Amino acid sequence: MSAVLDPHGHAAGHGDHAHDEHHDHHAPTGWRRWVFATNHKDIGTLYLLFSFTMLMVGGVLALLIRAELFQPGLQLVNPELFNQFTTMHGLIMVFGAIMPAFVGFANWMIPLQVGASDMAFARMNNFSFWLLIPAALMLVGSFFMPGGAPAAGWTLYAPLTLQMGPSMDAGIFAMHIMGASSIMGSINIIVTILNMRAPGMTLMKMPMFCWTWLITAYLLIAVMPVLAGAITMTLTDRHFGTSFFNPAGGGDPVMYQHIFWFFGHPEVYIMILPAFGIISQVVPAFARKKLFGYASMVYATSSIAILSFIVWAHHMFTTGMPLTGQLFFMYATMLIAVPTAVKIFNWIATMWQGSMTFETPMLFAVGFIFVFTMGGFTGLILAVAPIDTQLQDTYYVVAHFHYVLVAGSLFAMFSGFYYWAPKWTGVMYNETRGKVHFWWSLISFNVTFFPMHFLGLAGMPRRYADYPMQFADFNAVASVGAFFFGFAQLYFFLFIVLPTMRGKGEKAAQKPWEAAEGLEWEVPSPAPFHTFENPPKLDATATKVIG
Repeated sequence: MSAVLDPHGHAAGHGDHAHDEHHDHHAPTGWRRWVFATNHKDIGTLYLLFSFTMLMVGGVLALLIRAELFQPGLQLVNPELFNQFTTMHGLIMVFGAIMPAFVGFANWMIPLQVGASDMAFARMNNFSFWLLIPAALMLVGSFFMPGGAPAAGWTLYAPLTLQMGPSMDAGIFAMHIMGASSIMGSINIIVTILNMRAPGMTLMKMPMFCWTWLITAYLLIAVMPVLAGAITMTLTDRHFGTSFFNPAGGGDPVMYQHIFWFFGHPEVYIMILPAFGIISQVVPAFARKKLFGYASMVYATSSIAILSFIVWAHHMFTTGMPLTGQLFFMYATMLIAVPTAVKIFNWIATMWQGSMTFETPMLFAVGFIFVFTMGGFTGLILAVAPIDTQLQDTYYVVAHFHYVLVAGSLFAMFSGFYYWAPKWTGVMYNETRGKVHFWWSLISFNVTFFPMHFLGLAGMPRRYADYPMQFADFNAVASVGAFFFGFAQLYFFLFIVLPTMRGKGEKAAQKPWEAAEGLEWEVPSPAPFHTFENPPKLDATATKVIG
């Protein structure tokens, strides 16, 4: 405990500690503090540490995949194990790394940004985190079950899922538990934002990060039950004699794809909207200007969320869809590019003629805008049905979604970490190391995934453990890049995260970024265990505390 707030929101001096101890609610210490955590900051920290652990597990699987693909022929693993690696890499990264990390950011920042004392349902918050641990253990542990881990691809398409061993059931159960965790977290976020904002903070004065998470939380509540339905139908097909997806009993495997992608496409935006929120906080702070077109950003985010429900079948152009259906989903997919482009335009307009400096958070933000835009353009190309027919299930698609998810979600998280870590830990990260991490990540990321566009255009299918000689060079380049990218994240943890967590580094000011706006910069660094016990009185912009 580094600082205690008195009832008026001021930091208490050393002499006031005894007097103020009852305001501290005797913050628990040792393992009890973490196991029984109800404080939003502790739970946010747990989420972030969990998600980084899963990022490392998923990353090891990715490196095993790339090691196998380094040259033609079967080097390290047989095709069955290779398929297990690709399936588990996808599931772990999506449900174990990206989503929990953004929930961690939400837990840490939303109460601070809206002037709330904590999340709305503190014990449910604890429960929604601890559900992830058994789910993750079950998912990773499926490797040690008879027949190995699920090997049907992360999308879990029937009929493969109906033929898998017992690990498939463990995977389905794990995803149910993670879905329940997501829904509880979303309810918590919605209630906190709608009911616990400081007086005077209207919805249109909220930070963009809160807006993007509010919309994301509604998306999660809408689509997680759809995924639950799809995998439950798979489960009943496997064990209870139903034939939802089994053609032998009159079922239809393509129906699974429709149900899955009705979840899967909003899920893509669940993984990128909070990233948009982080970038919308970071860019104005380092451009030293207000965010350009705040209202249009809010409307664009809402438009993306609504449109995300009517584009799902662009994943299914090769399933024999009627021409009318292809046209509808093609145009709907192109339409969703418009609000996304509005956001990119707004960020660039914010930077335009700004007084910019390029500290690490801004580097990652600018890197995000550049590489995410490339990923968006490759997606727009895939929206064109006749082109997609050629590129379906090739490495071009792999390149596209890694540009959106790695250089999108992950780079935004790095930006958010460097931006808010001084507030979390009370110390500044090492700027030189941060810049090394950025350039190392950006270059190795592009070396890894850019060649995959060419592999896909040349016709190399994804999820294959072997390939003919003509694909060898680009695969070798991609594999080398992947190892460099993986080690960059290890460097990030060992030389940036660990020292700041231990408090090594120069002490951070209350407001380390001069132009940063928001209530989170009105509390001391590190943020005290309890903040805003009484709602803060806000100025007209709802970004500063009066008095």
